[in-house]
Amino acid sequence: MTPTILVVAKAPVPGQAKTRLTPPATPVQAATIAAASLHATLAAAHATPGTRVAVALTGDLDRSVDPAGLRRILGGCTVFAQHGETFGERLANAHREVGGPVLQVGMDTPQVSPALFAECLRQLAEPGVDAVLGPAADGGWWALGLRRAADAAVLGGVPMSRADTGARTLAALRERGLVVRLAPELSDVDTMVDAVAVACGMPGSRFARAVAAATGGPGRATAGTAAAGAGAFVAGTAGLGAAVSVTDTAGPGAAASVTSTAGPGARASVARTAGPGQASAPAAVIRAGVPR
Repeated sequence: MTPTILVVAKAPVPGQAKTRLTPPATPVQAATIAAASLHATLAAAHATPGTRVAVALTGDLDRSVDPAGLRRILGGCTVFAQHGETFGERLANAHREVGGPVLQVGMDTPQVSPALFAECLRQLAEPGVDAVLGPAADGGWWALGLRRAADAAVLGGVPMSRADTGARTLAALRERGLVVRLAPELSDVDTMVDAVAVACGMPGSRFARAVAAATGGPGRATAGTAAAGAGAFVAGTAGLGAAVSVTDTAGPGAAASVTSTAGPGARASVARTAGPGQASAPAAVIRAGVPR
């Protein structure tokens, strides 16, 4: 049976998509980054030999950024609406909609490639293997391959969008008696820090351009400080070709440190500094994948 690459997607509507990128991005810029990520994911899926592509979609495509462009790339897919009370239920229902074997991904990992999709499906096709799980760096997962769609029922009982979602999903699959292979770990694009880091590995791409447009443009960088009691505050980011060292600090009682990074073609010192009473993390250095 021909395997399906199932992309679970949300229409990139300003104010509804990638809201954690604002600020520094505007709602339109955040939605444009989301659209670019979806384009990249679907392009990789379409380029994977021996597969069909399905999209479980939620949201109003007509209110999205670039609706005509999105409709063109969705034209070669089987598209259907998500349904279910919880996200886990929507995922399980999407698997049942397309049947197995299926490799399900979201739209938060634009760095995926046809080769990576093909390798996941190769693992899933190995004798005795029932599932493939791709862990995400934030503790979640970016891909789930299942030989039988019915096994996606375990997702209904797994809390989603948590630091232990990946571990809980793996445990649920194994408790069902499934043999699970692990795919390579990837970083989700949830914050602007994530977006810049992923864009650095995709120089010249639509996604990298969208991130650069939202983070100041060539040679610019901005900085900021989280207010007292705030959660994570995403600092500004240097644009193409810039060299910058920016440190931002979380305010008193802030839950998370602040990070600044450089855009494609830049060199940046990424410092994480916590507010009073919070631990500080060491600085790291990111170098983009193209020459300055």
